[in-house]
Amino acid sequence: MSRPARLRTLLIIAAIALLELASRLAWINPVSFIPPSQMALGAWDILASGEYLKDIVLTLMSAGTAVLLSVSVGFLGGILLFRYPRLRRVIDPLLLSWYAVPIFIFYPMLIVLFGLNRWPLIMIGFLFALAAMVVNTLNGLERVPAVLLKTARTLRMSRFDEVRLIVLPASLPFVFTGIKLSVVYSFLAVIAGEFILSGAGFGYQIAYAYNNFDNPTMYGLMLLLLVFVGFINLMLHVAEQHLYQRRVPRDA
Repeated sequence: MSRPARLRTLLIIAAIALLELASRLAWINPVSFIPPSQMALGAWDILASGEYLKDIVLTLMSAGTAVLLSVSVGFLGGILLFRYPRLRRVIDPLLLSWYAVPIFIFYPMLIVLFGLNRWPLIMIGFLFALAAMVVNTLNGLERVPAVLLKTARTLRMSRFDEVRLIVLPASLPFVFTGIKLSVVYSFLAVIAGEFILSGAGFGYQIAYAYNNFDNPTMYGLMLLLLVFVGFINLMLHVAEQHLYQRRVPRDA
């Protein structure tokens, strides 16, 4: 483990210990905040009972579908904008202002288009993550070293081999960054949508427990969500760093 990783781990442990102490000594209102140890017990009880398994699976399926849609459509969209500069000049202002508009305002329109089901939430996750994937795909394609493309033409490689052997491997680290952001944004949008726009799912159960002052369930669900998303993000970060490290000697 590297020194920065050890420091991050110590910082997290210290923060958890401070919260435990503050809640035990009632420095924080014990009615609204429970010790982290009780949060862990609540999370364990939730997993052991299996009561919320259906909601957890529902949220994971919705967020996973949003990730697949945003990654596939965003990747193809980035390629199209890279191939057609005129189209890119038209779309660029929209990409720059994409996150200036709250995506949730489109929920009523999405209900009209897709009905009262999970698809409006999935589309919110898709729209929230789409721009990140498009921008990072464009960034990756623009970072392909020109000398590699010249080498491909010198070797008279076909267009398919040029893309398969040069363009995709060279741009993959940046494209993977888009995938990582798509995962984070999709989960964020779907779960936030469930808080206020859904009658089922992970976010809905957290909001329901909050409204009923069920702190062990609320904080247990929040802890499970934090651990799961943190683990996914950590795995994606490790893979991303591995791809960037492979690219460094090539750029040097």
